[in-house]
Amino acid sequence: MTKKIKLRSLLIGGFFTLLFVVLISKVYWIQVVEASWLLGEAEKKWETDKVLTPVRGSILDRNNKVLAVEATSYTIALNPKMIDGYHIAENVTQGLAEILKESDVTKPTLVNKIRERATKMKPDGTDFAVYTEIRNEGWKIEKEKADQVRTLISELQTKLKLSAKANVGITILEDKKRYYPGETLASHILGYTNKEGEAAIGLELKLDQTLKGVPGMLSYEKDGKGVELPDSKINFKPAQDGNNVRLTIDKNIQFYLESALEKVNDKWHPKSLTAIAVDPQTMEILGMANTPTFNPNTYWTIKDQSDFKNNAVASRYEPGSTFKLVTLAATVEEGLFNPNEMYQSGMIRVEDRELHDHNRVGWGKISFLDGLKRSSNVAFVKLGIEKLTSPKLKDYIKKFGFDQKTNIDMPNEVSGLIDMKYPSEFATATYGQGKVVVTAIQQTAAYAAMANGGKLMWPHIVKDIVDPKTGKSIQSFAPQVVRQVVSEKTANLVTGYLEQVVSDQDIGTGKLAFMEDYRIAGKTGTANLVLPGEKTYSTDSWVISFIGYAPAENPRILVTLIADQPDLGGNYHLGGQVLAPAFKEIVGESLQYMGVASNKQSKMVTKPANKLTVPNFADVTAESAKATAKEIGLSLEVFGKGAKVVDQFPKAGTEILSTQRIYVAMQTVDEMPLPNLVGRSLRDAVETCSFFKVDCQTAGEGYVSDQATTGEGEGRSVTLQLKPLSDKSSTASSSTPTPSPTPASNTKTEAQRSTAKKTP
Repeated sequence: MTKKIKLRSLLIGGFFTLLFVVLISKVYWIQVVEASWLLGEAEKKWETDKVLTPVRGSILDRNNKVLAVEATSYTIALNPKMIDGYHIAENVTQGLAEILKESDVTKPTLVNKIRERATKMKPDGTDFAVYTEIRNEGWKIEKEKADQVRTLISELQTKLKLSAKANVGITILEDKKRYYPGETLASHILGYTNKEGEAAIGLELKLDQTLKGVPGMLSYEKDGKGVELPDSKINFKPAQDGNNVRLTIDKNIQFYLESALEKVNDKWHPKSLTAIAVDPQTMEILGMANTPTFNPNTYWTIKDQSDFKNNAVASRYEPGSTFKLVTLAATVEEGLFNPNEMYQSGMIRVEDRELHDHNRVGWGKISFLDGLKRSSNVAFVKLGIEKLTSPKLKDYIKKFGFDQKTNIDMPNEVSGLIDMKYPSEFATATYGQGKVVVTAIQQTAAYAAMANGGKLMWPHIVKDIVDPKTGKSIQSFAPQVVRQVVSEKTANLVTGYLEQVVSDQDIGTGKLAFMEDYRIAGKTGTANLVLPGEKTYSTDSWVISFIGYAPAENPRILVTLIADQPDLGGNYHLGGQVLAPAFKEIVGESLQYMGVASNKQSKMVTKPANKLTVPNFADVTAESAKATAKEIGLSLEVFGKGAKVVDQFPKAGTEILSTQRIYVAMQTVDEMPLPNLVGRSLRDAVETCSFFKVDCQTAGEGYVSDQATTGEGEGRSVTLQLKPLSDKSSTASSSTPTPSPTPASNTKTEAQRSTAKKTP
């Protein structure tokens, strides 16, 4: 018995001794060996690190109108376990589907998707999940839809007899997203950022480093419940918000482009359309548009990725007759172009190849100027090959920059392709087909050189980088001359010849672009397409183009228009009707908006307008402001009620014409409703909208006949309906309108025979 007790005691003692040794070893390991690592892990638990997300910079037009901005958004999350507990899965599914449905998604498809989210199980299948999001339809939605979801939650709370604070399994999470207020407006320029906030395409991607800013950091110590500890160590590095980017784009001109393209698209159904508007003196891009287009707010709805492509810079095409500008300018510069010299039109042989005019038989013996007006291929083969010679032709093509990129500050630009080797290839290059392939922006820069006195300019779309806090420019991008391609004298002569292509209503191929209000210089082009996989040209598919600028005597705007494979019913004679109405609409509205006087008005003016400097009206009474304006010969309009002027347009120190109107506000413009604009000219109406910080869109032409304002505060916008002055209904409710440039006619001419170029 004694032995058993001793053995038991020994075993128990040994066990406790061993346990004690293990504990001592463990303590030693923890306190000595792993002490530093465990301390580090503990500090991680004690400390809270928060990444402070910077605000992405806005993208603005040249007049500081917002094109892209950070905005509050909302994400819908579901708790399937809670939804199942309340037995409301079907109510949630149907209610959210009705709110979140989009035009391109059928409701049954969305219903099934939401039902799957509302009844989602855990990965192991043992129970319902407790969190799931509805992507993409319920991810980063706008406030309007979020408010509708809140209403649905309230209805479910009432149905279940729950308090207003009870959770029914639907959560609305506040977030940030990129918002494009113009929707499709300038979408190919802007691109988009995806829902993760990553820049995807367009200027968003190109300027990502400028726009995205630098994240900050906040770090502090906390207790087990996440509460900050007293005297805790705090590290704070503020986020650096992204800079704003101001573009050369004018939002109104961009709108004119897109509205005109929409009409062309509806009538002629081309595969695609491209439009570029520039200031030819600086090559600042005033507008750039393509169809098909897309809405960057809902980019995920686009099925065909080619819709994202900006054809203005990323596509090449055989230009056709618009390329004749190079041959014309080169021969004028070299003193080889005699407009009155005669030649035999119809056909010319280059080695073993016959090249024809678009009507094949020609017009007999005609002058080279008439050959230009009729867009004769034979005329340009004779000019480019027989007079200029092939080597010099190639030199001028390169001088105009068609063998390299323009280096426009936009992504995905491609270069032209110049690859002539044989005499026949040089011959077809004189009129823009064969081994000469160009981009729309290259063509635009070449025509701008004729409009500005012979200077090839760098095309650019970014005007400056702006500090979002101060609104001051921190980096600007001035116009740059690449090189002088021809003399100013040559450029002026070429402009005169191009003007006759439009003004000659008998034989000019550009006659449908003629405007009574403004002198137009321009050129048409109708290029046959090469059949896919073959080396022959199609007989019923064309690329139609028109490039022109105005006013010819002092160009303020240049517009390039390209239609890829419009539906002409196999009749290329209709080619001249495709783009001419759009050109007239864009140029007419833009010049009027820019305040450029029409030819008609110029003839009526007996005394030229003087240039005056706008005085500073700040903090003066309305009576004093009126007296000052009257004294120096300015027209002043006063808005609002108040003791002294708080704002004015144009700003003090601005140089304006004496015919321009001045606006002053006696109270903050945000506090005042937009005044009645009925009866005003487009220019006066647009200036008033700009002064009141209201986004302005127009429809029609002439003077304001009606207006419709939507939104509040900085989000206000107005749509102006315009009608000609002769339409008495347009001014029935208004006093006599202020004289303004008569806009170009927007009425489409009836189908008539056009001599637009057709190449073999």
